[in-house]
Amino acid sequence: MRAQVPVRSGAGFGLAIAEARAERGLTQVAAAELTGVERTYLARIEAGATTLLLDRVIKILRRLGAEVIVLLPEEPHGPRP
Repeated sequence: MRAQVPVRSGAGFGLAIAEARAERGLTQVAAAELTGVERTYLARIEAGATTLLLDRVIKILRRLGAEVIVLLPEEPHGPRP
């Protein structure tokens, strides 16, 4: 079962990623290899240092009175171990 993580800012996405990674027992190196991103980039996302675009999108949606729910589809062959 996947955890539901409330995200209220761009930095919140980073926290959600860090929590998902930790739940799977992955290091940043392992998670970076699994997802195809550089470990340093993943570290910046988790630390909330790379959030400008997400913060703008969230601000716009809030001002429009929208509630956003992000549903991530399962991978075609189920989640990776």
